Amino acid sequence: MAEGAVRHYTDWTPRLIRRSRYAYEHESRETSNIMNILGYGPEIRQKRREHFIERDRLLNTRREDFSCTSITAGSKAEGLTRLFESDNDTILVLPYVVCLENCFDQSNIPCHFTILEMNFQNTSAGYCRVLLERLAPVGVSAISDSLCENERGKPILSSSLFVEAEFRDASRVSGTVIHQRAGPSLPWSNGAYKADSVYAIRCHCPNILQTWANRTRHWPPSDIVEKVVAMGAFVTPIGFKRSEHNHVEWRICFNTGETELVNNLNDTQIKLYMLLKMIAKDILKPQKKEITSYTMKNIVLWLAENNKSSLFHSGSLFYWLHEGLDILRTAISTRQLPYYMIPKRNLMATSELNNEQQLLWGRTIQDMIEEGPRILLRLDKFRKAVIGYPEPLLWYSKMRTELEMWQLKLFNRQLQCEVTNSMVFETDTIVQTFKKRTNEILQEVAWRMVLDGSSLDVEVFEMMLS
Repeated sequence: MAEGAVRHYTDWTPRLIRRSRYAYEHESRETSNIMNILGYGPEIRQKRREHFIERDRLLNTRREDFSCTSITAGSKAEGLTRLFESDNDTILVLPYVVCLENCFDQSNIPCHFTILEMNFQNTSAGYCRVLLERLAPVGVSAISDSLCENERGKPILSSSLFVEAEFRDASRVSGTVIHQRAGPSLPWSNGAYKADSVYAIRCHCPNILQTWANRTRHWPPSDIVEKVVAMGAFVTPIGFKRSEHNHVEWRICFNTGETELVNNLNDTQIKLYMLLKMIAKDILKPQKKEITSYTMKNIVLWLAENNKSSLFHSGSLFYWLHEGLDILRTAISTRQLPYYMIPKRNLMATSELNNEQQLLWGRTIQDMIEEGPRILLRLDKFRKAVIGYPEPLLWYSKMRTELEMWQLKLFNRQLQCEVTNSMVFETDTIVQTFKKRTNEILQEVAWRMVLDGSSLDVEVFEMMLS
């Protein structure tokens, strides 16, 4: 492949396009710098990741033997968003249950584990049926409550019954609002805090992962490939939308592996991902999840794999943004985008795109590419940043970053108090210090808003962490 060339996927066959990598270098570096100020720089991303790793550790420490293991996924695990900026995605992994490819040796699996087997017959790529091989004497009720029989009379796990069972058993915390099921997830909120919880089963699928690992690539390096393979996968309770048997189908997911991959992208690749997410939210504004953040993530992962990492630098951000937009335009026009981990699965296969929307978005994306750096003025966060640059933006960014760090520490301190039972959250001196400084920051920002003539008809705390 020629240097700087980019793979696109039409009918799963790569084609090459060429574009100057030297256009808008200055604007690219300025944009990268503004993104640091807005809270998307490497240091704060790392601090967010560390917080959620510690949060998961504390949550899982206090759980009982037959409780699910909590794993933060998505943008929070990747350190890309503030507390209220996007949903908090959590994978809840069932204990003592494992799903295996039929090639997997079951002899070493302890007898107290329920064993399930992946079956790919008459399923779309990236999906499987889950057959019962062995039911443990004592186990999770959601498994036994979700069993039915397939056409041959063999026990099979129903994904729809599984979600219903877990939805029914979901704990209700005071002030929590449970929302309508969204695919495999159980969305809930508590004030400005929004979360998606997905119950999943750990899955060992060495053949699928080895097929991914054996691809010729520029990225990721071999040690990260091996780490992703070792992390395995999950099956989550959602079937292929157009399948008549979707109620007994499960989707194969690689949440922890994908988090590892995103966390090993370089700074420019991460910022490219964030810009594409903003474009989807602020400009395309999909109403039925025709285009999602996950779409953008897969575009960036394909770009990273098929191009040298050295080509992704602060001066090339707009070059890669245009390449990403071009891939998105192709995906929309052809309704085809291969899933990065299992390319035979088409992420656009069930998109509810209509012809009118395809044409509109195609023209919109072409306009964005032709606009060059002026595209940033269409994005809400950048438009506000341009107005406040440099002094008010730098001051506000400093205050918001400090508030976010205090709030993350406060959340983990609360969990720590609950785990040890040796500290009372309400009277803990460290908690009081956190709260005191939080209130000082909020008062200072509110006072600055009044002096600048801004209205205080918004919740300052939620505004700063959104």
